[in-house]
Amino acid sequence: MDIIKIGNFLAALRKEHNMTQEQLGEKIGVTNKTISRWENGNYLPPVDKLQELSRLYDISINELLAAEKLDDEGFRNAAENNLKEALGSSSFSVKEKVMFFQKKWKKDHAFSNTLEALLIIAALILGFVFDNGLQILIIFVGYIWSLYKYNQMKAYVEKNAYGTPDDKQRINEKTH
Repeated sequence: MDIIKIGNFLAALRKEHNMTQEQLGEKIGVTNKTISRWENGNYLPPVDKLQELSRLYDISINELLAAEKLDDEGFRNAAENNLKEALGSSSFSVKEKVMFFQKKWKKDHAFSNTLEALLIIAALILGFVFDNGLQILIIFVGYIWSLYKYNQMKAYVEKNAYGTPDDKQRINEKTH
């Protein structure tokens, strides 16, 4: 998205509707300085203000973000580009989501993970104290258990960061 181009388009729409920055600001609940910042391309209006501008000027949000009035083909292309742009600059990248949900899972399971680790250590100590040869079995069981817990965490992260196949199917059904 070209913020400068969008700003120029917003200024042209305002002038086309014979409004000053102050009049527009009063209509949508912002200051004339905010309107000026939008029109100078300092930043984009928030989504709620884009919706108000869209209604006020009787054009789509896609047209506002494309900075031009669009025909059907142009509208489809702009919608696709605007969606890609919005998703690309969303507040969380996929990597950030993965890291967030890994930390959340570890925090949510800290007590049980600590307890399980202490039980394995206690079993190892008892195995050495009584020297009954169970150490290898305990190490093996502990290793398998840690793999199980790791896979649990990965499944949780994948579901929350990427969604499930059912989520993706529902999204596809809604868009087609």
